Amino acid sequence: MPVKIRLQRHGKKGKPFYWVVAADARAKRDGRYLEKLGIYNPNTNPATVEIDIDSAVSWLEKGAQPTDTARTLLSYRGALLKHHLNGGVRKGALTEEEADKKLAAWLEEKVAKIDAKKDGISKGKAEAYAKRIEDEKAAGEKRLAQAAAAEVEAVEADASEEQATEEAVAEAVENTTEEVAVEETVAETEAPAEDAVAETEAPVEEAVAETEAPVEEAVAETEAPVEEPVAETTDSTEENTEEAASEEKEG
Repeated sequence: MPVKIRLQRHGKKGKPFYWVVAADARAKRDGRYLEKLGIYNPNTNPATVEIDIDSAVSWLEKGAQPTDTARTLLSYRGALLKHHLNGGVRKGALTEEEADKKLAAWLEEKVAKIDAKKDGISKGKAEAYAKRIEDEKAAGEKRLAQAAAAEVEAVEADASEEQATEEAVAEAVENTTEEVAVEETVAETEAPAEDAVAETEAPVEEAVAETEAPVEEAVAETEAPVEEPVAETTDSTEENTEEAASEEKEG
């Protein structure tokens, strides 16, 4: 029966974690397995990898074939190294104690690297947090400065507006004063002109009156003699008519 060391998926959607299992190659991915060898959680930083080294080496020595991901995880935790050292012990290249020392030294170095990585991540988080605090503080100070500048600008704008209003009022008053002065000057100029016109028209009217008086008298004198002869002629005509009528009666 071919055996494979592979991953079996668990966890909810979007946040999976895996078991490292030894299972029949013909079984489903998430189906039955022969033995659970460890866990792999990629949701943490760094990823959490726990492997039972002795059980993994035992299955490797029995001929189990790991998948690529499983091989990486076994190498990460030293299972492949121990399997290699056990081969050297079986061949007599080194003793079991020497193999254990080499494995322990390698694991210690690996743990130191992992701890250093964790410290670096923690330090990076702390620095990022501190930088974010500083950025927020700087942004707050900038907002306060902008608010203060805006307030100063608003005060200056109000002052400028008040000054402009005062200047406009003063200019309007000055213009009104000038208009009043101009009207007074015009009135003073028109009064003598009207007086002069009145003085000029008075002699003209008197002269016209003096001229019209003799003309009217002459006309009256001329009309009077004309009326008298007419009256006399009318009287004589009436007398003649009466005499003629009396003569006819007598005849």
